[in-house]
Amino acid sequence: MGSPAGEVIGVIDTDGHCAEWTFPADPGAVRTARAAVRGQLRDWHLESLGDTASLLVSELVTNSLQHAAGPIGVRLLRPEGLPGVLLVEVSDPLPGLPREQPARPDDESGRGLQLVASTSRRWGTRPDSTGKTVWFELAVPG
Repeated sequence: MGSPAGEVIGVIDTDGHCAEWTFPADPGAVRTARAAVRGQLRDWHLESLGDTASLLVSELVTNSLQHAAGPIGVRLLRPEGLPGVLLVEVSDPLPGLPREQPARPDDESGRGLQLVASTSRRWGTRPDSTGKTVWFELAVPG
């Protein structure tokens, strides 16, 4: 039996520097992931990053839902050695790495990675033993 729409499968928070969630591959995961990211950023007093981070997480979780059938991981990390950076990762079990591709003006989709690339400081992808991770960095104000 699967998880209900939008349910969080698991949450991990370690020492206020990292928060992780695992969501079922269900359309409700987009809304739930967005809310989780906003809530965590509020707890970390980084509300100013809420709109951007939740929008980009929405795009990446949506991409995962369109292409993968397994659970989707979302992780926020405030690297101790990199003050002023918020690292955001979205993982899924599909091994193929996405590539930014130009979208035609009348295309209904295909702009998610363009949005990530144009909005974040840096972004990238990496394969791992269970699939792949797409990550991006946002500058922390202050």
